[in-house]
Order: sequence, then C-alpha cells, then structure tokens
Amino acid sequence: MKLSTLTSTLALLIGSTALADGNHAIHQDGAIISSADASKVADFDILAAHAHRNGNTVTFHMTTNGSAGASVPAATGEVGGSDVWSYVWPTSLDPSAVGFEGGTGILAMAATSHPDFDDTPLFDENGDGDPANDGIEWHSHWVVLTPTEACGPDALAVRDIPEGSTPKLPATWPGFPIFLDSPGFTPLFDGPEISVNAGFASDVELDGVAYDGVTSALRVNANIHAPLLCVTDVFDVASGDLSLPGKIH
Repeated sequence: MKLSTLTSTLALLIGSTALADGNHAIHQDGAIISSADASKVADFDILAAHAHRNGNTVTFHMTTNGSAGASVPAATGEVGGSDVWSYVWPTSLDPSAVGFEGGTGILAMAATSHPDFDDTPLFDENGDGDPANDGIEWHSHWVVLTPTEACGPDALAVRDIPEGSTPKLPATWPGFPIFLDSPGFTPLFDGPEISVNAGFASDVELDGVAYDGVTSALRVNANIHAPLLCVTDVFDVASGDLSLPGKIH
C-alpha cells in the first residue's frame, strides 16, 4: 500500500471514530438533521438539533455550520427597536411545566444575546459585579410563543402580559410584561455546538416530549408596548416546517 493511500485511510478511520464518539447534536441518534445552506450565516445555519434527558435534566443542543455564538446583534443604544438573536428549541411541553400559566402557547428554551438591555436581573453573566450590564452575553430563557398578527402575517411573538392581568409566572420571571423566564442555565459552546442543560421539577413528565430547533431574530417594539417582542426573522428551522419531529428520551 502506498504511503499516501495509507495516510488517507488512517485519516478516514480517525474521522469516522471521532464522529462515532462525538457528543454534538449531529452525532446523536434521533437528531433532527438539516442540510448546510451556504446562503445562511454559518453560525445560525443548523446542521442538527437534539434534546435528551438524564433524570430531570434535559440537554438541548444544536450543531451549526459555523462557530456557534460567534455573531451577536449590533448595539443601537435604545431598548425600543433593538434586536435579539437566538438559538431556540420549541417543545410540546405545556408552559405550566416551568411555572407559567398553562395552555398559553408554545414553550421554548432559548439562548439569546441582545446588547441593549439586560433581562437576567438575578445573574451576573460577565462576572464584573454588576448583574444589569451583560445582555450581550449569551444566556438562557424559557419563553412562551404565540401567533401574533400584529407582528406580521403568520408571525410569532413572546406572549404579552396585558396590563392588570396576573397570570401564573415562574419564580425567576425578570419583571418584563411578557411570558419570559430567566432560569440561569448557562449556554455552553464547543466550536459549532451550543448546548443548554435545563433542570425540571421531579413531577414533570419529560419522556417523549417533542422538540425542534430554530435560529431566529426578534425585535423589541420601538414603542415598547404590546406586542413587546416579535419574531422578525427566522434564520433556519431544523425540521424545515416547525413540525417538532424530535422526541426526548
């Protein structure tokens, strides 16, 4: 065997072993696989989305075609009209599973970055002693999404809380008048991979929960009133049609 042929064969074997032993979403049985698309921004171009459980902890993860988390929105200097970029895992879980009023929309785990405001008042993501200045750092949220025509035809928004209403909310709700929770689960990055480990109460049934993977942009209403936070651009959907084909096991 020629040296060049041997080298190529070894490289192929090593690559195959790394793929088999990998722990990224794209390596997992049952992952939602999505084709690469050179027209998309690479770090929001989904190659695979996956979620699995270990007891009451679910790992949501996503493999991208670039370096996950590398791009963040440009600061505008104002909260109204500012952008939020996100990696999102919509689920079939009822919002009551994490402390929201039940039956109110699509519960999703999201990792977000937004330099113009901070919505995690209990946490200091950048470790500088000030918990109110680190919105640009990637952080996690539970959100409840609902169809909202005011955001555009067939558009989604984070569900608003009308003035005077008192829906059930999680203990770590950050005070914004929307169905948004800031649970403090730290997004982790490993090259093309982003993952979030989310804990649940012991009485939440997790086996068989459906999920999908989405990368998207949201925007705060310029007037900062309902709808407060609209989905304005969907970069990619792992399933292609938001059918939630994945199952947590």
